[in-house]
Amino acid sequence: MKQGAATYFMLLSAFLANNFVLASAGAQTIPAAKSSVLTTKSAARAAHAHYQPDRFAGRAGEYYRIVWGVDSLGVRWTESGEVIRFSYRVLDADKAKVLNNKKSDPSLIDPRAAVSLVVPSLEQVGQLRQSADPEDGTSYWMAFSNKGRLVKRGDRVNVVIGSFRADGLVVD
Repeated sequence: MKQGAATYFMLLSAFLANNFVLASAGAQTIPAAKSSVLTTKSAARAAHAHYQPDRFAGRAGEYYRIVWGVDSLGVRWTESGEVIRFSYRVLDADKAKVLNNKKSDPSLIDPRAAVSLVVPSLEQVGQLRQSADPEDGTSYWMAFSNKGRLVKRGDRVNVVIGSFRADGLVVD
């Protein structure tokens, strides 16, 4: 038993020492010619690290852009799950008027949880949504009450606002 433990600790210390040597070798200075190549490569990697895939690539993305005049649709789980925030960016204000219409009652439907969330209305504030006339290039949002946290991160939900319907949005 002691022989096995000694071997284990010897291998562990060799592994840690090897990693320490490699880490310290990586911290050495690099000549200027190689430095510029490495900085462009690291800058390219950093740019890819912030890359967010287009959730509506292809036909779905084109559909929302052409028919409804919006893109960048997103659903986020906020305030410890008590609020679900739906946001979008307006590309064509005339087509997107349906989404900002005060008379239409928006709902967020989660088929997995079998619930339909609504936008709450507060006494002092009113509905938790933006209902001003849409402007091109502006992002808008609305908040749905998720009391009881029935809608979870990763759920696929549908957002319905009047005749507008966005299906299969993933809650982030």
